[in-house]
Amino acid sequence: MTLSAPSIRPTSSLRIRMLRHVMLPLVLTWLAGTVATLGVASYFTEKAFDRALVDDAYSIASYLHRQSDGRVALQLTPSELSAALFDQSETVRFSVLRADGSLLAGTPLPSTPTPSSDLGMHYSDMVVRGELMRAVTLRHTVDGELLYVVMAHTTSVRSDLAQHLLVFGALPLLLLLTLLALWLWRGIERDLAPLARLQATLAERDANDLKPIQIAPSTREIEQVAFAVNALFDRLGHSVRSQREFIGNVAHELRTPLARIRALADDGRSHPDAAMSRQQLQQIATSAERAGRLVNQLLDLAIADEAQVVLQKEPVDLAPLVQQAVLRHLDKADARGVDLGARGLDELAEPVRVSGHIALFEGILDNLIDNALRYGGQTLTAELSVDSATRTCELVVVDDGPGIDASARQDLMRRWTQGGHGDQWRLGSGLGLSIVARYAQLLGSELRLDDADNGLGLRAALVLPLL
Repeated sequence: MTLSAPSIRPTSSLRIRMLRHVMLPLVLTWLAGTVATLGVASYFTEKAFDRALVDDAYSIASYLHRQSDGRVALQLTPSELSAALFDQSETVRFSVLRADGSLLAGTPLPSTPTPSSDLGMHYSDMVVRGELMRAVTLRHTVDGELLYVVMAHTTSVRSDLAQHLLVFGALPLLLLLTLLALWLWRGIERDLAPLARLQATLAERDANDLKPIQIAPSTREIEQVAFAVNALFDRLGHSVRSQREFIGNVAHELRTPLARIRALADDGRSHPDAAMSRQQLQQIATSAERAGRLVNQLLDLAIADEAQVVLQKEPVDLAPLVQQAVLRHLDKADARGVDLGARGLDELAEPVRVSGHIALFEGILDNLIDNALRYGGQTLTAELSVDSATRTCELVVVDDGPGIDASARQDLMRRWTQGGHGDQWRLGSGLGLSIVARYAQLLGSELRLDDADNGLGLRAALVLPLL
Protein backbone atom coordinates (compact mmCIF):
# COMPACT_ATOMS: atom_id res chain seq x y z
CA MET A 1 0.00 0.00 0.00
CA THR A 2 1.39 3.38 -0.92
CA LEU A 3 0.74 6.51 1.06
CA SER A 4 -0.30 9.54 -0.91
CA ALA A 5 1.19 12.86 -0.01
CA PRO A 6 -1.15 15.14 1.92
CA SER A 7 -2.84 17.76 -0.19
CA ILE A 8 -1.36 21.17 0.45
CA ARG A 9 -3.17 24.31 -0.53
CA PRO A 10 -0.95 26.27 -2.93
CA THR A 11 0.41 29.44 -1.42
CA SER A 12 1.98 32.46 -3.01
CA SER A 13 5.73 32.82 -3.26
CA LEU A 14 7.51 34.67 -0.46
CA ARG A 15 9.33 36.71 -3.10
CA ILE A 16 6.05 37.82 -4.69
CA ARG A 17 4.52 38.58 -1.32
CA MET A 18 7.51 40.70 -0.28
CA LEU A 19 7.47 42.53 -3.61
CA ARG A 20 3.74 43.09 -3.32
CA HIS A 21 4.05 44.46 0.21
CA VAL A 22 6.67 46.94 -1.03
CA MET A 23 5.28 47.83 -4.43
CA LEU A 24 1.61 48.19 -3.54
CA PRO A 25 2.20 51.19 -1.21
CA LEU A 26 4.58 52.67 -3.78
CA VAL A 27 2.04 52.32 -6.61
CA LEU A 28 -0.70 53.84 -4.47
CA THR A 29 1.66 56.65 -3.52
CA TRP A 30 2.51 57.14 -7.20
CA LEU A 31 -1.18 57.32 -8.13
CA ALA A 32 -1.95 59.76 -5.33
CA GLY A 33 1.11 61.86 -6.20
CA THR A 34 0.21 61.88 -9.90
CA VAL A 35 -3.36 62.96 -9.19
CA ALA A 36 -2.18 65.65 -6.78
CA THR A 37 0.50 66.88 -9.19
CA LEU A 38 -1.93 66.95 -12.09
CA GLY A 39 -4.50 68.79 -9.98
CA VAL A 40 -2.01 71.43 -8.85
CA ALA A 41 -0.59 71.85 -12.37
CA SER A 42 -4.09 72.10 -13.86
CA TYR A 43 -5.10 74.67 -11.26
CA PHE A 44 -2.19 76.98 -11.99
CA THR A 45 -2.51 76.39 -15.74
CA GLU A 46 -6.18 77.41 -15.58
CA LYS A 47 -5.16 80.48 -13.62
CA ALA A 48 -2.62 81.43 -16.29
CA PHE A 49 -5.08 80.97 -19.17
CA ASP A 50 -7.80 82.81 -17.26
CA ARG A 51 -5.39 85.69 -16.69
CA ALA A 52 -4.63 85.84 -20.41
CA LEU A 53 -8.39 85.85 -21.05
CA VAL A 54 -8.84 88.83 -18.71
CA ASP A 55 -5.95 90.66 -20.36
CA ASP A 56 -7.68 90.28 -23.74
CA ALA A 57 -10.90 91.59 -22.21
CA TYR A 58 -9.06 94.61 -20.76
CA SER A 59 -7.41 95.16 -24.15
CA ILE A 60 -10.81 95.36 -25.85
CA ALA A 61 -12.16 97.56 -23.05
CA SER A 62 -9.31 100.01 -23.51
CA TYR A 63 -10.58 100.83 -27.02
CA LEU A 64 -14.09 101.77 -25.91
CA HIS A 65 -14.49 105.57 -26.06
CA ARG A 66 -17.30 108.06 -26.27
CA GLN A 67 -17.49 109.73 -29.66
CA SER A 68 -18.40 113.30 -30.51
CA ASP A 69 -22.02 112.33 -31.09
CA GLY A 70 -22.22 111.11 -27.50
CA ARG A 71 -22.29 107.42 -28.34
CA VAL A 72 -19.76 104.91 -26.99
CA ALA A 73 -18.05 102.88 -29.70
CA LEU A 74 -15.15 100.47 -30.18
CA GLN A 75 -12.48 102.49 -31.91
CA LEU A 76 -10.68 99.66 -33.77
CA THR A 77 -10.42 99.10 -37.47
CA PRO A 78 -11.18 95.59 -38.73
CA SER A 79 -7.49 94.93 -39.33
CA GLU A 80 -6.58 96.17 -35.85
CA LEU A 81 -9.32 94.06 -34.36
CA SER A 82 -8.10 90.97 -36.18
CA ALA A 83 -4.57 91.61 -34.92
CA ALA A 84 -5.81 92.10 -31.33
CA LEU A 85 -7.82 88.88 -31.39
CA PHE A 86 -5.34 86.76 -33.35
CA ASP A 87 -4.56 83.33 -31.86
CA GLN A 88 -3.13 80.54 -34.03
CA SER A 89 -4.41 77.73 -31.81
CA GLU A 90 -7.67 78.93 -30.30
CA THR A 91 -10.89 80.49 -31.59
CA VAL A 92 -11.47 83.89 -29.97
CA ARG A 93 -14.86 85.62 -29.78
CA PHE A 94 -15.97 88.73 -27.94
CA SER A 95 -18.93 90.96 -27.44
CA VAL A 96 -19.52 94.33 -25.81
CA LEU A 97 -22.93 94.66 -24.16
CA ARG A 98 -24.76 97.68 -22.83
CA ALA A 99 -26.37 97.62 -19.42
CA ASP A 100 -29.67 96.53 -20.90
CA GLY A 101 -27.99 93.54 -22.64
CA SER A 102 -28.04 94.94 -26.16
CA LEU A 103 -24.99 94.30 -28.35
CA LEU A 104 -22.65 97.26 -28.80
CA ALA A 105 -19.79 95.48 -30.63
CA GLY A 106 -18.53 92.01 -31.46
CA THR A 107 -20.57 88.86 -32.05
CA PRO A 108 -23.59 87.64 -30.14
CA LEU A 109 -22.68 85.16 -27.40
CA PRO A 110 -24.77 83.15 -24.95
CA SER A 111 -25.77 85.10 -21.89
CA THR A 112 -23.38 84.99 -18.98
CA PRO A 113 -23.80 85.83 -15.27
CA THR A 114 -23.39 89.53 -14.51
CA PRO A 115 -20.37 90.22 -12.29
CA SER A 116 -20.92 92.12 -9.06
CA SER A 117 -19.51 95.60 -8.58
CA ASP A 118 -17.05 94.23 -5.98
CA LEU A 119 -15.37 91.61 -8.17
CA GLY A 120 -15.61 93.35 -11.51
CA MET A 121 -15.37 90.10 -13.49
CA HIS A 122 -16.92 86.66 -13.65
CA TYR A 123 -15.70 83.45 -15.32
CA SER A 124 -18.03 80.93 -16.93
CA ASP A 125 -18.15 78.16 -19.52
CA MET A 126 -20.29 78.22 -22.63
CA VAL A 127 -20.86 76.33 -25.86
CA VAL A 128 -20.71 78.33 -29.07
CA ARG A 129 -21.43 76.55 -32.38
CA GLY A 130 -20.65 73.19 -30.77
CA GLU A 131 -17.36 74.33 -29.25
CA LEU A 132 -16.71 74.52 -25.53
CA MET A 133 -15.38 77.95 -24.65
CA ARG A 134 -14.07 79.59 -21.52
CA ALA A 135 -15.46 83.10 -21.06
CA VAL A 136 -14.95 86.05 -18.77
CA THR A 137 -17.43 88.90 -18.31
CA LEU A 138 -15.69 92.19 -17.44
CA ARG A 139 -17.55 95.06 -15.83
CA HIS A 140 -16.41 98.35 -17.43
CA THR A 141 -17.58 101.96 -17.39
CA VAL A 142 -16.99 104.69 -19.98
CA ASP A 143 -17.81 108.21 -18.76
CA GLY A 144 -20.28 106.78 -16.27
CA GLU A 145 -21.97 104.45 -18.75
CA LEU A 146 -21.94 100.79 -17.61
CA LEU A 147 -20.76 98.25 -20.19
CA TYR A 148 -19.93 94.54 -20.12
CA VAL A 149 -17.06 93.07 -22.14
CA VAL A 150 -17.41 89.33 -22.74
CA MET A 151 -14.25 87.55 -24.00
CA ALA A 152 -14.37 83.82 -24.88
CA HIS A 153 -11.63 81.35 -25.92
CA THR A 154 -11.91 77.74 -26.95
CA THR A 155 -10.18 75.24 -24.54
CA SER A 156 -8.30 72.88 -26.85
CA VAL A 157 -4.90 74.23 -25.80
CA ARG A 158 -5.80 73.82 -22.16
CA SER A 159 -6.90 70.22 -22.72
CA ASP A 160 -3.77 69.41 -24.72
CA LEU A 161 -1.60 70.94 -22.01
CA ALA A 162 -3.37 68.90 -19.30
CA GLN A 163 -2.81 65.71 -21.31
CA HIS A 164 0.85 66.55 -21.79
CA LEU A 165 1.20 67.20 -18.06
CA LEU A 166 -0.38 63.83 -17.35
CA VAL A 167 1.81 61.97 -19.82
CA PHE A 168 5.11 63.65 -19.10
CA GLY A 169 4.44 63.75 -15.38
CA ALA A 170 3.20 60.17 -14.87
CA LEU A 171 5.26 58.20 -17.38
CA PRO A 172 8.69 58.99 -15.90
CA LEU A 173 7.42 58.02 -12.47
CA LEU A 174 5.94 54.83 -13.92
CA LEU A 175 9.27 54.03 -15.54
CA LEU A 176 11.03 54.63 -12.24
CA LEU A 177 8.55 52.32 -10.50
CA THR A 178 9.24 49.61 -13.08
CA LEU A 179 13.00 49.96 -12.58
CA LEU A 180 12.46 49.94 -8.81
CA ALA A 181 10.38 46.75 -9.06
CA LEU A 182 13.13 45.03 -11.06
CA TRP A 183 15.76 46.21 -8.58
CA LEU A 184 13.67 45.00 -5.64
CA TRP A 185 13.04 41.63 -7.30
CA ARG A 186 16.77 41.09 -7.81
CA GLY A 187 17.46 42.21 -4.25
CA ILE A 188 14.81 39.86 -2.82
CA GLU A 189 16.15 37.00 -4.95
CA ARG A 190 19.65 37.72 -3.64
CA ASP A 191 18.55 38.01 -0.01
CA LEU A 192 16.44 34.83 -0.17
CA ALA A 193 19.14 32.80 -1.91
CA PRO A 194 20.48 31.47 1.46
CA LEU A 195 16.94 30.33 2.30
CA ALA A 196 16.75 28.50 -1.03
CA ARG A 197 20.11 26.86 -0.32
CA LEU A 198 18.88 25.86 3.14
CA GLN A 199 15.75 24.36 1.59
CA ALA A 200 17.82 22.43 -0.95
CA THR A 201 20.17 21.19 1.78
CA LEU A 202 17.26 19.92 3.90
CA ALA A 203 15.55 18.35 0.87
CA GLU A 204 18.71 16.40 -0.03
CA ARG A 205 19.53 15.43 3.57
CA ASP A 206 19.25 11.72 4.37
CA ALA A 207 16.78 10.82 7.12
CA ASN A 208 19.58 9.23 9.18
CA ASP A 209 21.91 12.22 8.82
CA LEU A 210 21.31 14.44 11.85
CA LYS A 211 24.58 16.35 11.71
CA PRO A 212 24.22 20.14 12.04
CA ILE A 213 23.90 21.96 8.75
CA GLN A 214 26.51 24.50 7.78
CA ILE A 215 25.29 28.07 8.31
CA ALA A 216 26.74 30.58 5.85
CA PRO A 217 26.70 34.27 6.83
CA SER A 218 23.32 35.61 5.85
CA THR A 219 20.42 37.59 7.29
CA ARG A 220 19.62 37.27 10.96
CA GLU A 221 16.21 35.66 10.30
CA ILE A 222 17.63 32.94 8.06
CA GLU A 223 20.43 32.27 10.55
CA GLN A 224 17.84 31.91 13.29
CA VAL A 225 15.92 29.40 11.16
CA ALA A 226 19.15 27.45 10.59
CA PHE A 227 19.96 27.54 14.32
CA ALA A 228 16.44 26.28 15.10
CA VAL A 229 16.85 23.45 12.57
CA ASN A 230 20.21 22.49 14.08
CA ALA A 231 18.67 22.55 17.56
CA LEU A 232 15.91 20.26 16.29
CA PHE A 233 18.52 17.92 14.77
CA ASP A 234 20.33 17.88 18.10
CA ARG A 235 17.17 16.94 20.00
CA LEU A 236 16.28 14.31 17.41
CA GLY A 237 19.83 12.94 17.55
CA HIS A 238 19.64 12.72 21.34
CA SER A 239 16.30 10.92 21.10
CA VAL A 240 17.60 8.49 18.45
CA ARG A 241 20.74 7.76 20.47
CA SER A 242 18.63 7.15 23.57
CA GLN A 243 16.36 4.75 21.68
CA ARG A 244 19.31 2.87 20.20
CA GLU A 245 21.01 2.69 23.59
CA PHE A 246 17.79 1.51 25.21
CA ILE A 247 17.31 -1.22 22.60
CA GLY A 248 20.93 -2.30 22.97
CA ASN A 249 20.69 -2.33 26.75
CA VAL A 250 17.50 -4.38 26.72
CA ALA A 251 18.93 -6.89 24.23
CA HIS A 252 22.17 -7.21 26.20
CA GLU A 253 20.90 -7.25 29.76
CA LEU A 254 17.79 -9.40 29.32
CA ARG A 255 19.69 -12.15 27.53
CA THR A 256 21.28 -13.48 30.74
CA PRO A 257 18.22 -13.67 33.07
CA LEU A 258 16.00 -15.03 30.28
CA ALA A 259 18.56 -17.70 29.41
CA ARG A 260 18.83 -18.60 33.09
CA ILE A 261 15.04 -18.87 33.40
CA ARG A 262 14.89 -21.19 30.43
CA ALA A 263 17.77 -23.30 31.72
CA LEU A 264 16.13 -23.61 35.13
CA ALA A 265 12.82 -24.56 33.54
CA ASP A 266 14.47 -27.25 31.37
CA ASP A 267 16.40 -28.55 34.38
CA GLY A 268 13.23 -28.61 36.51
CA ARG A 269 11.40 -30.71 33.94
CA SER A 270 14.17 -33.30 33.93
CA HIS A 271 14.01 -33.80 37.73
CA PRO A 272 10.96 -35.68 39.05
CA ASP A 273 11.84 -34.79 42.65
CA ALA A 274 9.23 -32.32 43.99
CA ALA A 275 11.70 -30.66 46.35
CA MET A 276 14.10 -30.08 43.48
CA SER A 277 11.22 -28.68 41.36
CA ARG A 278 10.23 -26.26 44.11
CA GLN A 279 13.83 -25.12 44.37
CA GLN A 280 13.99 -24.64 40.61
CA LEU A 281 10.70 -22.76 40.63
CA GLN A 282 12.00 -20.47 43.36
CA GLN A 283 15.10 -19.74 41.30
CA ILE A 284 12.92 -19.11 38.25
CA ALA A 285 10.79 -16.68 40.27
CA THR A 286 13.93 -14.92 41.49
CA SER A 287 15.32 -14.64 37.97
CA ALA A 288 11.95 -13.44 36.65
CA GLU A 289 11.82 -10.83 39.41
CA ARG A 290 15.31 -9.66 38.51
CA ALA A 291 14.36 -9.51 34.80
CA GLY A 292 11.22 -7.51 35.59
CA ARG A 293 13.17 -5.12 37.80
CA LEU A 294 15.76 -4.75 35.04
CA VAL A 295 13.05 -3.91 32.49
CA ASN A 296 11.58 -1.29 34.82
CA GLN A 297 14.99 0.28 35.40
CA LEU A 298 15.73 0.35 31.69
CA LEU A 299 12.39 2.05 31.07
CA ASP A 300 13.11 4.53 33.85
CA LEU A 301 16.50 5.25 32.31
CA ALA A 302 14.93 5.82 28.88
CA ILE A 303 12.33 8.13 30.44
CA ALA A 304 15.13 10.04 32.17
CA ASP A 305 16.92 10.54 28.87
CA GLU A 306 13.73 11.74 27.17
CA ALA A 307 12.77 13.96 30.11
CA GLN A 308 15.67 16.23 29.28
CA VAL A 309 13.63 17.39 26.28
CA VAL A 310 10.00 17.17 27.47
CA LEU A 311 10.18 17.63 31.26
CA GLN A 312 7.75 20.21 32.59
CA LYS A 313 8.25 21.06 36.25
CA GLU A 314 5.39 21.75 38.63
CA PRO A 315 5.00 22.28 42.41
CA VAL A 316 5.30 18.97 44.27
CA ASP A 317 4.68 18.22 47.97
CA LEU A 318 7.38 15.75 49.04
CA ALA A 319 5.97 14.53 52.38
CA PRO A 320 3.11 12.43 50.90
CA LEU A 321 5.49 10.99 48.28
CA VAL A 322 7.94 9.81 50.99
CA GLN A 323 5.10 8.24 52.99
CA GLN A 324 3.65 6.48 49.92
CA ALA A 325 7.10 5.16 48.90
CA VAL A 326 7.62 3.62 52.37
CA LEU A 327 4.19 1.96 52.22
CA ARG A 328 4.89 0.56 48.72
CA HIS A 329 8.04 -1.24 49.94
CA LEU A 330 6.78 -2.25 53.38
CA ASP A 331 5.78 -5.81 52.38
CA LYS A 332 9.10 -6.43 50.68
CA ALA A 333 10.96 -5.08 53.71
CA ASP A 334 8.96 -7.35 56.04
CA ALA A 335 9.75 -10.34 53.83
CA ARG A 336 13.47 -9.55 54.07
CA GLY A 337 13.32 -8.84 57.79
CA VAL A 338 14.22 -5.16 57.33
CA ASP A 339 12.83 -2.44 59.60
CA LEU A 340 11.61 0.20 57.11
CA GLY A 341 10.27 3.51 58.32
CA ALA A 342 10.09 7.26 57.78
CA ARG A 343 11.49 10.10 59.86
CA GLY A 344 10.80 13.82 59.97
CA LEU A 345 7.32 13.78 58.44
CA ASP A 346 5.50 14.44 61.73
CA GLU A 347 7.76 17.38 62.58
CA LEU A 348 6.89 19.33 59.42
CA ALA A 349 4.89 22.46 60.20
CA GLU A 350 3.82 23.06 56.57
CA PRO A 351 3.94 21.24 53.21
CA VAL A 352 7.41 20.82 51.71
CA ARG A 353 6.89 22.14 48.20
CA VAL A 354 9.61 21.97 45.56
CA SER A 355 9.69 22.36 41.79
CA GLY A 356 9.88 19.07 39.91
CA HIS A 357 7.89 16.12 38.63
CA ILE A 358 6.11 13.48 40.71
CA ALA A 359 7.36 10.60 38.53
CA LEU A 360 10.99 11.63 39.05
CA PHE A 361 10.66 11.83 42.84
CA GLU A 362 8.88 8.46 42.94
CA GLY A 363 11.65 6.95 40.81
CA ILE A 364 14.32 8.38 43.16
CA LEU A 365 12.64 7.01 46.29
CA ASP A 366 11.85 3.61 44.76
CA ASN A 367 15.39 3.05 43.50
CA LEU A 368 17.10 4.23 46.71
CA ILE A 369 14.83 2.13 48.94
CA ASP A 370 15.11 -0.91 46.67
CA ASN A 371 18.94 -0.60 46.62
CA ALA A 372 19.02 -0.29 50.40
CA LEU A 373 16.76 -3.35 50.77
CA ARG A 374 19.12 -5.37 48.59
CA TYR A 375 22.49 -4.22 49.87
CA GLY A 376 21.77 -2.53 53.21
CA GLY A 377 21.39 -3.84 56.72
CA GLN A 378 18.41 -4.48 58.96
CA THR A 379 17.28 -0.88 59.38
CA LEU A 380 16.23 1.44 56.57
CA THR A 381 14.86 4.97 57.00
CA ALA A 382 13.52 7.58 54.57
CA GLU A 383 13.99 11.09 55.94
CA LEU A 384 12.73 14.54 54.98
CA SER A 385 14.06 17.69 56.66
CA VAL A 386 13.79 21.43 56.04
CA ASP A 387 16.42 24.14 56.53
CA SER A 388 14.52 27.42 56.97
CA ALA A 389 17.69 29.50 56.89
CA THR A 390 18.71 28.39 53.39
CA ARG A 391 15.16 27.68 52.17
CA THR A 392 16.13 24.15 51.17
CA CYS A 393 14.98 20.65 52.01
CA GLU A 394 16.91 17.38 52.16
CA LEU A 395 15.53 14.05 50.95
CA VAL A 396 17.50 11.16 52.49
CA VAL A 397 17.47 7.34 52.45
CA VAL A 398 19.83 5.88 55.03
CA ASP A 399 20.62 2.24 55.99
CA ASP A 400 22.90 0.47 58.47
CA GLY A 401 24.45 -1.93 55.98
CA PRO A 402 28.10 -2.41 54.97
CA GLY A 403 28.11 0.91 53.07
CA ILE A 404 30.23 1.79 50.05
CA ASP A 405 33.88 2.77 49.95
CA ALA A 406 34.39 6.48 49.30
CA SER A 407 36.60 5.67 46.29
CA ALA A 408 33.82 3.65 44.62
CA ARG A 409 30.84 5.98 45.19
CA GLN A 410 31.36 8.13 42.11
CA ASP A 411 31.75 5.09 39.86
CA LEU A 412 28.51 3.58 41.17
CA MET A 413 26.56 6.52 39.76
CA ARG A 414 27.51 5.44 36.24
CA ARG A 415 25.46 2.91 34.31
CA TRP A 416 26.15 -0.81 34.59
CA THR A 417 28.48 -0.33 37.56
CA GLN A 418 27.97 -2.50 40.68
CA GLY A 419 29.62 -2.71 44.04
CA GLY A 420 31.26 -5.82 45.42
CA HIS A 421 28.05 -7.32 46.78
CA GLY A 422 26.17 -6.73 43.56
CA ASP A 423 28.88 -8.39 41.49
CA GLN A 424 29.12 -11.25 43.92
CA TRP A 425 25.44 -12.00 44.40
CA ARG A 426 24.13 -10.79 41.01
CA LEU A 427 21.33 -8.94 42.81
CA GLY A 428 21.07 -6.02 40.41
CA SER A 429 22.11 -4.59 37.10
CA GLY A 430 24.04 -1.52 38.19
CA LEU A 431 21.36 0.92 37.02
CA GLY A 432 19.63 2.01 40.24
CA LEU A 433 22.03 4.71 41.42
CA SER A 434 22.67 5.94 37.88
CA ILE A 435 18.90 6.45 37.44
CA VAL A 436 18.73 8.36 40.72
CA ALA A 437 21.73 10.50 39.74
CA ARG A 438 20.14 11.27 36.37
CA TYR A 439 16.79 12.15 37.96
CA ALA A 440 18.55 14.42 40.45
CA GLN A 441 20.31 16.19 37.59
CA LEU A 442 16.98 16.78 35.83
CA LEU A 443 15.63 18.28 39.06
CA GLY A 444 18.55 20.68 39.31
CA SER A 445 20.21 18.81 42.20
CA GLU A 446 22.76 16.04 42.63
CA LEU A 447 22.94 12.69 44.42
CA ARG A 448 25.34 12.63 47.35
CA LEU A 449 26.54 9.34 48.86
CA ASP A 450 28.02 9.57 52.37
CA ASP A 451 28.56 7.41 55.42
CA ALA A 452 25.65 7.14 57.79
CA ASP A 453 25.76 9.17 60.98
CA ASN A 454 26.98 6.26 63.09
CA GLY A 455 29.65 5.31 60.55
CA LEU A 456 27.78 2.18 59.51
CA GLY A 457 25.73 2.09 56.36
CA LEU A 458 25.13 4.46 53.48
CA ARG A 459 23.41 7.83 53.43
CA ALA A 460 21.99 8.87 49.99
CA ALA A 461 20.72 12.45 49.93
CA LEU A 462 19.38 15.15 47.59
CA VAL A 463 19.16 18.86 48.49
CA LEU A 464 16.38 20.81 46.75
CA PRO A 465 15.32 24.49 46.96
CA LEU A 466 11.91 25.19 48.45
CA LEU A 467 9.24 27.14 46.59
